[in-house]
Amino acid sequence: MCRFALYLGEEVRLGKLITEPANSIIHQSFHSHERAEPLNGDGFGVTWYPPDAEEPPATFRSTTPAWANQNLREVARVTTTRCMLAHVRAATPGLPVIEVNCHPFVHGRLAFMHNGSVGGFHALRRALLSELSDEAFGAIEGTTDSEHVFALALDALRGLDAVHDDDADPTERLGRALEGAIAATERLRRAAAPDRPSLLNLALSDGTRAAVTRWSSGPEVGNSLYYCTGRVYHCDEGLCRMEDEGPTGSAVIVASEPLDEDPRWVPVEPDHLVLVDEALGVTTRHIALP
Repeated sequence: MCRFALYLGEEVRLGKLITEPANSIIHQSFHSHERAEPLNGDGFGVTWYPPDAEEPPATFRSTTPAWANQNLREVARVTTTRCMLAHVRAATPGLPVIEVNCHPFVHGRLAFMHNGSVGGFHALRRALLSELSDEAFGAIEGTTDSEHVFALALDALRGLDAVHDDDADPTERLGRALEGAIAATERLRRAAAPDRPSLLNLALSDGTRAAVTRWSSGPEVGNSLYYCTGRVYHCDEGLCRMEDEGPTGSAVIVASEPLDEDPRWVPVEPDHLVLVDEALGVTTRHIALP
């Protein structure tokens, strides 16, 4: 079912987020704490936005397990960013382990990743594709249910843009796009596979703000999700924590599991949306499906 982590804040080295914490994303690739199956070894991906740049984000993906990829450790050791999305994959049965199927997925300045699965995806995939715009259809490179949900989110964003609401909050806009993608996925699932629930922990960012969902269509609580806020995320010889003291600014991490034992990690309620705005303020609310 995968694990992921998203960071927004003061510029940090990738290693502080994906290699150094006790429960880093690399650690979660072979021993996640909050999954019945602790292995997430079907590839990984990291997307990061260049500091002080308007360029699209960079992405490093591989089908090798994150714990076995020395290149990932070397990139993380020297690369800095103010926004990062990292993902370790446990492939949905029936979907191939190939590089284009590794998260995160990127379109323009938008980056997206998913923890979970779309119930009955193979039964509804053709109907889903028929509903997409040409641009969203063309953005799909792989075969995952996750990338198809991203395409639905892209079309939901396009629909919001068509309204031409200049006063629309850009962070709320990302959240509404994820809600639109969930609603579309659910409508198709109920028609094609009503007995197959979906787990849709989704993360979407444009490099300065983000929206993340914790959602399940079935009776199960769904996959875990947490967030942590502070002034700066600090690591010292493997001991990592969010600190109140630090440089001007703040930091936010939203992750499938706490990266460390800091008590300030907050569990996200089921069927809730986490919004991180440009000022790095965090709000949560119940997911409202259109």
